[in-house]
Amino acid sequence: MTSVSADSGLLPARVEQAARERIASGACQTLVFGMVDGDKSEVVAFGKLDHDRAPDADTVYEIGSVTKTFTATLLAQSVLSGRVTLDTPVGQLLPDFEIPSREGKQITLGELATQHSGLPRLPANLAPADPANPYADYDAAKLKTFLAGYELPRDPGTAYEYSNLGFGLLGYALAQSEHTTFAAMVDREIFKPLGMTMSGTALTAEMRSRLASGHDDAGVPAKNWDFDALAGAGAIYATANDMLRYLKANMGIGDSSLTAAMRFAQQPRSGMAAKMRIGLAWMTTDKGVVWHNGGTFGYRSFLGFTADRRRGVIVLSNTAVDQDDLGFAALDDEARLLPTWKATALPATSLEQYVGTYKLADKFLLKVFRMNDGLYARATGQAAIPIFPASPDEFFAKVAGISMTFTRDASGAVAGLVLHQNGDHAAPKLSASEVAAEPKEISLPAATLRDYVGKYQFDFGAVLDVVLKDDHLEAQLSGQPAFQIFARAADEFFYKVVDAQLHFERDANNVVAAVLLHQDGRDMKAPRRMAQ
Repeated sequence: MTSVSADSGLLPARVEQAARERIASGACQTLVFGMVDGDKSEVVAFGKLDHDRAPDADTVYEIGSVTKTFTATLLAQSVLSGRVTLDTPVGQLLPDFEIPSREGKQITLGELATQHSGLPRLPANLAPADPANPYADYDAAKLKTFLAGYELPRDPGTAYEYSNLGFGLLGYALAQSEHTTFAAMVDREIFKPLGMTMSGTALTAEMRSRLASGHDDAGVPAKNWDFDALAGAGAIYATANDMLRYLKANMGIGDSSLTAAMRFAQQPRSGMAAKMRIGLAWMTTDKGVVWHNGGTFGYRSFLGFTADRRRGVIVLSNTAVDQDDLGFAALDDEARLLPTWKATALPATSLEQYVGTYKLADKFLLKVFRMNDGLYARATGQAAIPIFPASPDEFFAKVAGISMTFTRDASGAVAGLVLHQNGDHAAPKLSASEVAAEPKEISLPAATLRDYVGKYQFDFGAVLDVVLKDDHLEAQLSGQPAFQIFARAADEFFYKVVDAQLHFERDANNVVAAVLLHQDGRDMKAPRRMAQ
């Protein structure tokens, strides 16, 4: 049994200090590390769970997309056993499915596993009954329907695009080819051989009693996720003790029947980003660190090990705030650790001075705006993220290591900012004459807002669900969070978090019958569903 402590001899001191600071700042509720260094291993736990319980090596966490490395191992086993090859079209494993292809080129198992399939991140018909548990009701029938109607935007194998759909499809296909389920297959092929007795794709009563309840990035409790057809993308729950067993097997420590398959899965095969290559799910940095991370609405995880297979780490957190830098710093003494930020309160009126558009580069702007009593930042072509004040003029985001310092001119007015992300990037604030006019928000009576409430069905499968929340409308597209929409006129609304507008159309009886979504230069119409 691995020892548990809050004062590790294996965890680097600077990582331990950063973990303590993040707990103390409230950035996350708990952090649990499983460290391997040569023939030694240890679990190091920080923080307190709900009801003031301390986490330990047997506390259960969602591991999110680290599940994909398990799916990749199952594929590698199937390849090494001769049942399939990486070039086997996924359609051969699912003869009843119509799998999209392009100019005769079919999606292979290897392209799914290396994120080169051409499939999108999520299926457009992912319209969960409970948005807080988005995959629970996405079954094989919905998967089959989406694939039959989807057109690939490019040839399979030509470009990297991260796809939860693709890995879910891979796990489903592998299980179907063995006449079993993903849950049963991963249990038989990986959990049982490694002695992972507190891991699974669903919570047993014992696992639930040891569960670390999840929280979003603001510390608000988050629901646990359930999976159906897409389980291979992110369904697994596990403990630090069990993940240490899995980590050691992947590092080649000990005698395991899975060693050959794990090595096969880890082998880099395709490019994916600067200084990064991808194998079957596993990514490898230019320094040879082999890794994968995971995240759900309430958890974050990281698993990785060094090129010499001497040092490895698993990081588990029950707060949905990126902790990848802790994982890399545990493996590389030169890896950068992000500052530990603690949000402070600033008067709401003082936030207005930061609102504006800042020029990072030609045709690449950063728009800072007010919403929901806070500040948001949106870069060209990207979705907005909330930014939080650490002090006057210093703000940070809870994703991607982003922070920014607002700068002032001689008169004390905000004149620019410096974006801190992979370096420092100065951006002057543009004047009103240099920026396209923004739509002006107006108020509409609640009775008028109720006219727009309903579900609108796009022909590509997605549904836009418009709901009334207190005195405003929120719209949620399938598989995405709900965002507030703002009226600029009757029947005319706009988003602030993305560059998109909605025009509601009425029929001859003056009843809202459809919505036109304008985004990325396209107009997409969705008729309103009739009430059931």
